[in-house]
Amino acid sequence: MSTERDGGGGAHGSSHRRNSSRGGATRQNPRDRNAPQAASPRLVAYQVLAEVRDADAYANLVLPHRLRDSGLSAADRALTTELVYGTLRMQGYYDQIIQIAAGRSVDNIDPVALVILRLGAHQLLGMRIPSHAAVFETVSLQKIVGRESAVGFVNGVLRALGRRSPEEWLAEVRESAGSEDAVLAAVYSHPEWIVRAFRASLRVEGRAGELEQLLAADNEAPRVTLARLPGGPHSEELPDRAYEGDVSPLSAVLDGGDPGEITARSNGWIRVQDQGSQLAALIVSRVRPIKEGEVWLDLCAGPGGKSAVLGAEARLGGARVVANEVVPSRADLVWRSVAAVRDTVEVVSGDGRDITEAYPEGFDRILLDAPCTGLGALRRRPEARWRKQPGDVPELTRLQEELMEAAIAALRPGGILAYVTCSPHRAETRMVVSTALRKHSDLREISAREVASQIAPHPLQTAGDDLSLQLWPHRNETDAMFVALLVRDGV
Repeated sequence: MSTERDGGGGAHGSSHRRNSSRGGATRQNPRDRNAPQAASPRLVAYQVLAEVRDADAYANLVLPHRLRDSGLSAADRALTTELVYGTLRMQGYYDQIIQIAAGRSVDNIDPVALVILRLGAHQLLGMRIPSHAAVFETVSLQKIVGRESAVGFVNGVLRALGRRSPEEWLAEVRESAGSEDAVLAAVYSHPEWIVRAFRASLRVEGRAGELEQLLAADNEAPRVTLARLPGGPHSEELPDRAYEGDVSPLSAVLDGGDPGEITARSNGWIRVQDQGSQLAALIVSRVRPIKEGEVWLDLCAGPGGKSAVLGAEARLGGARVVANEVVPSRADLVWRSVAAVRDTVEVVSGDGRDITEAYPEGFDRILLDAPCTGLGALRRRPEARWRKQPGDVPELTRLQEELMEAAIAALRPGGILAYVTCSPHRAETRMVVSTALRKHSDLREISAREVASQIAPHPLQTAGDDLSLQLWPHRNETDAMFVALLVRDGV
């Protein structure tokens, strides 16, 4: 896997440079992200973005910890969250503008200053923060965490950004881009190869005209969605400030507020989980009635959201679940995720490609939520769009095909296998399924779309002629989850 570029020539050599803040602040190494400083939304946002850049961290994992330790008010926590996610989502677009305003490539800008400029660009062009306040606060941040010699540069670029309206900058970016794909990539802040992959997937459905809607949806903050595990206390009740979603009958979509208060007091029966993820697990459990004594497998279980849904469903039907995860630390996440249904779920850690060695008796139902590019979750993990490269896809599809072969080998006659990815890329979805069907004459595909439509509380918005199910952020308000159902002949 490739890592995110740091955005500057000789970027990490800057770790030895020191800076001084004016106004009496102490001198500080810009790499010392934990040096004592009064918490502010912009400083915490910068710390998160720096960790995302330097450690390939994910903001959705880093930000909650930073906020918890920050002592910020609820309003400032909300501002910090918008600064982080807004900057990450629109990074490509802001880089285009920064290059124009700075008169140099972002590759030639010090990485600390570049992150600060991106934060400033989001405040000036993507938020309702007065220009003078955005410039002053952002330049002050440069004085704290960056090189003093770059303060004038940051100030000058930000003032150049503020001299034009957002509409004028949008027109400038459109004019400076070349092809249609380049324009869409620049304006909607996606790498060009992802734009092409999305168009190809939508075209198969006869919906290529929805491409801009999809790209725009990736840049919108998703609503927080809870999953209420079936069989749990009050599982049919909606929490306060919540309404039932359109895609999963287990869902509760929050209309504001902190989900942590709800999940913390549920003892594991309520958790944050995308509706598409919930539905994928329910397709496995509800494709047909459960027979007591069935054994199910979640082959690539981490971090455990689908395992918990499967465990709750299996518990009601007298089945049991084996949740396998190759990475021990992620297996620990699965163990914590299934806390409410541990009497039903066995968590193990091992290479999914070797599952038949540990369980030669096989399984009645298998969920293969295969490792993938994650292009379907760019709303939630916006930094992923800047890390993935086209060259990652062939390596992943090889792994997906190997895991598919292992899952088929572990599937009992008459058993059902659900192949799932959080990616709409055709190489990771239909092509993997088609390869498996060609190689195994005893496999047949049944309609995941039909099963999903019977489970969803409201009619699903889908398109195309495939038996598989493809959800979309712009159409279903979920991650772009793909599900195909395969049945092995025999009894």
